[in-house]
Amino acid sequence: MQFKSLLNIETSFRQLRLFAIVFICLCAGITIAGVWCAYDFAEKQRQKIYVLDNGKSLMLALSQDLSQNRPVEAREHVRRFHELFFTLAPEKSAIEGNISRALALADKSAFNYYKDLSEKGYYNRLLSGNIIQNIQVDSIVCTFERYPYPVTTYARQTIIRESNITQRSLVTTCRLMNSSRSDANPQGFLIEAFEVRENRDIHVIKR
Repeated sequence: MQFKSLLNIETSFRQLRLFAIVFICLCAGITIAGVWCAYDFAEKQRQKIYVLDNGKSLMLALSQDLSQNRPVEAREHVRRFHELFFTLAPEKSAIEGNISRALALADKSAFNYYKDLSEKGYYNRLLSGNIIQNIQVDSIVCTFERYPYPVTTYARQTIIRESNITQRSLVTTCRLMNSSRSDANPQGFLIEAFEVRENRDIHVIKR
C-alpha cells in the first residue's frame, strides 16, 4: 500500500511538472505574440502622417513606401545628371554652373571625363565657335537585381553651329550607389564608374 502511494506521488509530480511546462510555454507564446503585435502596430503607425488643417481638424495621410519610388528616383537622378552635364551654352559661367551641379551627383569618374574634355579644349571650342549643345534622353535602363545598380543611358545630342546642326548618338554606362539626400542631391544617389561608350554623328543638317 505504501509502495502504491509512492507511485501516486511520483505520477502526480510528473503531471504537475508537465502542467507547469505547458503553462510556461503558453505564457511565453502569449508574450511573444503580444510583442509581435505591438511591433507590427508601431511599424504601421510610423507609416502614417498626421496633418493639422488650419489648426482645427486632424487629417490622416498615408506616407508612401520609399522603396516603391526608388526606381523612379534612380532614373530621374541619371536623367538630371546627363541634362546638366551635356546641356551647354556658349557662356563660361553657364557651362561652369551646369558642370558643377552635375558633378555633385557623381563621383570622380565624371570629373575625370570633364577634365579630359577640358584639357582637349572642348569647352573653349564651344565658346569660340558660339556653339549650343542640347541633349534628349531617350531611355534609361537600370537593373535593381544587384548592387551597385548598373545603368545604361541612351540619348541624342544636338549640336547647333552657325553652319550646321549635328545630331549625335550618345550611350553612357555607370553604376548607382545609395547616398544621403541633400539640396544638391535630392534623390539620394551617387553615380560611379561613369563612362561614355558611344558618341558619334548620326545626322548633319546644313544651314
